[in-house]
Amino acid sequence: MGFVSLKDWRARSAALAEAARRAKALLAPALGLTEEDALSVNEIACNHSTCPGVETVVLIMRWGEPTRALRRPCGLAAITEADVAALVAEEAALRGA
Repeated sequence: MGFVSLKDWRARSAALAEAARRAKALLAPALGLTEEDALSVNEIACNHSTCPGVETVVLIMRWGEPTRALRRPCGLAAITEADVAALVAEEAALRGA
């Protein structure tokens, strides 16, 4: 990995923060989360041979329920309405709803 300037690092960090804000804004209402619930979205790089390279990990923390970790095989900025629908369906299946 090459040298990354502070300016480039700040720009990437700001872009990821905006992508996370956007993803949360799409996911929270679709999941029906309340003020008592929490949602975390992160983009991670995975070097394992079965990983897509970059993936988005969504942690859904509903009050009184176990935390659920869901994944999408794309970066945060690439999350679409179809990804949101798939995550909502996956979480509903895990909850037995």
